[in-house]
Amino acid sequence: MATHAILQVFYASKEWRSLRLQLIVERMGTCERCGIIHLSIDLVGHHIIELTPENVQDHNISLNPENIEIICRTCHDLEHNRFGKRKEKKVFLVYGPPLAGKKEFVIQQMRRGDLVINMDDLYSAISGLPEYDKPDNLFSNVIAVHNQLIDQAKTRMGKWENAWIVGGYADKFKRNRTASDVGAELIFINASNEECLSRLEMDERLKYRKAEWRGYINKWFEQYRE
Repeated sequence: MATHAILQVFYASKEWRSLRLQLIVERMGTCERCGIIHLSIDLVGHHIIELTPENVQDHNISLNPENIEIICRTCHDLEHNRFGKRKEKKVFLVYGPPLAGKKEFVIQQMRRGDLVINMDDLYSAISGLPEYDKPDNLFSNVIAVHNQLIDQAKTRMGKWENAWIVGGYADKFKRNRTASDVGAELIFINASNEECLSRLEMDERLKYRKAEWRGYINKWFEQYRE
């Protein structure tokens, strides 16, 4: 069955139609974006975590009221960039020490289809190795791809809605210059040196690379300036 058809079966189901009407009543027929009251026919149940064929059968996602916004059709069109209605693209620069939880934060905040620019992930994509194994001889290749993606974030190239630039950015000048160049909002993932070293000790992926990563962590804290 085609992807579209799988989702259409769900949206035609009695469970979904009943839940949508229930939420419209509970939320008093008000669009949760623009705050205007609408007739029920003009309101849509929008899934915050986008439905896919892989998660539509997970009722903690598809039928979870906490994952569903009641919004009007105009706001729904804006959400999905339909009919010429487009939201302003946003860029976030997420920075902090190694093992602070930057990637985990982005995974929690991002939406399907967002652009994520992360050196660790780029190393893995280019080398085929785990993200913590970064051969020095591939640095020039990785940084070339990284810089091209940064340029795309700067020019807002593509159909993404949010872009997330992930890195250490301990140097204040480089951090602020990058954020200014691309028009990014800075998000600091705060963790102490001790917390990062503790996470290193507990991370089984890094058990043979503790000295290497201890060096990364200590170097970041030596260089960091607020």
